[in-house]
Amino acid sequence: MKNAMDELRSIVMRAESRWTATGIPRVSMVRSEACSDQVYEPMLHVVLQGRKTLSVGDHVLQFDPASYFVVPVHLPAIGQVSSDDAGNPFLAVSLALDPSVLASVLGGDGGACRENSEFVVSNAGPDHVDAWLRMMRLLDRPDDVEMLAPMIEREILFRVSQGPQGDMLRQIARGTSRMSQIRRSIDWIREHFTETIRSEELATLAGMSVPAFYRHFAAMTAMTPIQYQKKLRLLQARRLMLFEHRDATAVAFAVGYESASQFSREYARMYGLPPVRDMARFKAPNLSGETSI
Repeated sequence: MKNAMDELRSIVMRAESRWTATGIPRVSMVRSEACSDQVYEPMLHVVLQGRKTLSVGDHVLQFDPASYFVVPVHLPAIGQVSSDDAGNPFLAVSLALDPSVLASVLGGDGGACRENSEFVVSNAGPDHVDAWLRMMRLLDRPDDVEMLAPMIEREILFRVSQGPQGDMLRQIARGTSRMSQIRRSIDWIREHFTETIRSEELATLAGMSVPAFYRHFAAMTAMTPIQYQKKLRLLQARRLMLFEHRDATAVAFAVGYESASQFSREYARMYGLPPVRDMARFKAPNLSGETSI
């Protein structure tokens, strides 16, 4: 497995310091994420080198090399990455999850499964790593992608389906699962995150009673709907201030807050500093005279 992992890492070293498209459908790679605070789409996330901490609601996930995590729905999360003990950069690959592909691998409606959404990080075994190596070798064989990538994708998904996160894949594949019902409400919140949300309307959208909706929403996201919305607002606010250099007060109202002071308090609770002081960290010149981001 060591030789396979070394070769896989050497290929992924070509990635940029952000998620980089590979030309292989649904497959991306990254080398030393500059910022891992984002809304993660449903994906299989595999860490190859370095370490990562990902906070999803009240859950804190720790990734070591050759570990993976199935992201079941769109999840706003805060992450930190670091190099390994030898100073080698963080490396990871991801496979966006397509329910139709999953259904074709797992059979029909995904097959029998337990309706659970426990957030866990699992170890990738030699067969899993080998499949990923063959997938990433296709970067140098673009003419083979159309024929071979779908088969290798199915193998990767099959390997995961046989492990501790297999039930999570089956729920994503099933159009009638609780997860698919909650996904409808999540999609609505993502599209209307600046608006006031009402539990009764979201529960109706999901086809559940309000108590059942709250229970299943928390199981899928580790958050309440309000907490989920708040994370979306704060992630968007930080992006606007970092990359569009927008004023903090204007951003507060743009993402749906009615009070700049409330925005500042909640921002500091999530990021450790109020908006202005947080942004000042990224404007401070480093030793080379460049701007630190």
